[in-house]
Amino acid sequence: MTERIGLYPGTFDPFTLGHADIMRRGAKLVDKLVIGVTTNPSKNPMFTHAERMEMVAGEVARLGIDNVEIKGFDALLMTYAEKQGANVIVRGLRAVADFEYEFQMAGMNQQLNDRVETVFLMADISLQPIASKLVKEIALYGGDITRFVSPAIRERMEARVAEIGRKGEY
Repeated sequence: MTERIGLYPGTFDPFTLGHADIMRRGAKLVDKLVIGVTTNPSKNPMFTHAERMEMVAGEVARLGIDNVEIKGFDALLMTYAEKQGANVIVRGLRAVADFEYEFQMAGMNQQLNDRVETVFLMADISLQPIASKLVKEIALYGGDITRFVSPAIRERMEARVAEIGRKGEY
């Protein structure tokens, strides 16, 4: 039987409890899950690619998931998936807006490589509102992000906000 290899791609800036949930559940569906930490300058990252790789590795270790590998990439997703031997792309969905975007991406990806399936996992109901962009914004304005990220990620974010300066002084 062919090994089932999944690829869970993202910028993970920062890696949230929602990401951890999708990773944990996605890892149950495949023999090996590659967490593909990618670059996306349009998302205005708070952390460097190396820092994000390190944070994801820390979260994988914290959760004790054995069949997960963390790899960085800066390439077309389907090209990278083929290079990894992946036959499944794992994506998380929070809301209808996510579905519309992800549905379009899955269709384009299928046009590029129909040997790789996209599997959507619904976010846990308690984690559905969490978005990395919003977590960064809350942190930058001094809000409490405890419910959205692990303690280790929270510490890294607080340190980064201290470096770059908090916003919203009034």
